[in-house]
Amino acid sequence: MNRTFTVTKIFVGILVLVSSCVPTKKFNASQAQLQSARNDSASLAQKVSKLESDIVKLKQQIADHEKTIDSKSEEIDKLSKDISDLNREKVKLINDASSKQSLLNKNGQELLNQQKKLEQLQALMDQQKMAIEEIRKKMADALTGFKSNELTVSTKNGKVYVSLQENLLFPSGSAVVNPKGKEALSKLADVLNANPDITVDIEGHTDSIPIRGKFQDNWDLSLARAASIVRILTIDYKVSPERVIASGHSQYEPVQTNSTAEGRALNRRTDIILSPKLDELFKLLQTSSAKADK
Repeated sequence: MNRTFTVTKIFVGILVLVSSCVPTKKFNASQAQLQSARNDSASLAQKVSKLESDIVKLKQQIADHEKTIDSKSEEIDKLSKDISDLNREKVKLINDASSKQSLLNKNGQELLNQQKKLEQLQALMDQQKMAIEEIRKKMADALTGFKSNELTVSTKNGKVYVSLQENLLFPSGSAVVNPKGKEALSKLADVLNANPDITVDIEGHTDSIPIRGKFQDNWDLSLARAASIVRILTIDYKVSPERVIASGHSQYEPVQTNSTAEGRALNRRTDIILSPKLDELFKLLQTSSAKADK
């Protein structure tokens, strides 16, 4: 009988040992899954950080290009003044041609060279203005079905601004584009795909009221909204991603006061900024600068 009791105790002990191992395995598996999720979260955070860094670099490049254009516009003004001065000098030289013929020839050639360069620059700038106006008209025609309190199309600083209000694109506090917003983006994408030389800068803007919910702050919301529009344009409507830049500006570039509900509504917007490529203008400006340095 004692032997039977001993065998029974051993059997019960084995059952207890086996049952205690099962929760341990489940716990270890849960811990492994938790660590994997943490690793994925850290990886995603690194990718987001890199994308934000890339956006800052791209914005700096755009700012540098805009500064170059401003600088060369000043050069054009100076060239215009120089040509005017040379014209006056030419008249003076003609009145005293016998004693200053060589100087007249030299300055006359310089005048012709500078006038030709000025005419080239002016022609390119006129082409840019025409291209911008053509883009504005195409966008306005494509978006005629929407109300003025939903979107506007205008030109500013040599670019076309398509400003889409929050009530057209997003539910309040959300970065998910609603069906009517997708309809507007579809029409906009048709124009972009038909005009591949247009560059696209998408800027998200908010009002000054702090955001609550899934987004950390207005910076987070404005960038998420810009990124949502980029994805729709490039993935759903096949706009080339190389042409598109997304950025979030939070509450810091208002178009109206944030002290009224009407002003805040106008500030909650997404600006899609369009401009023609300026490769030819940059090329001519660089050639002019290289010759001036010699």
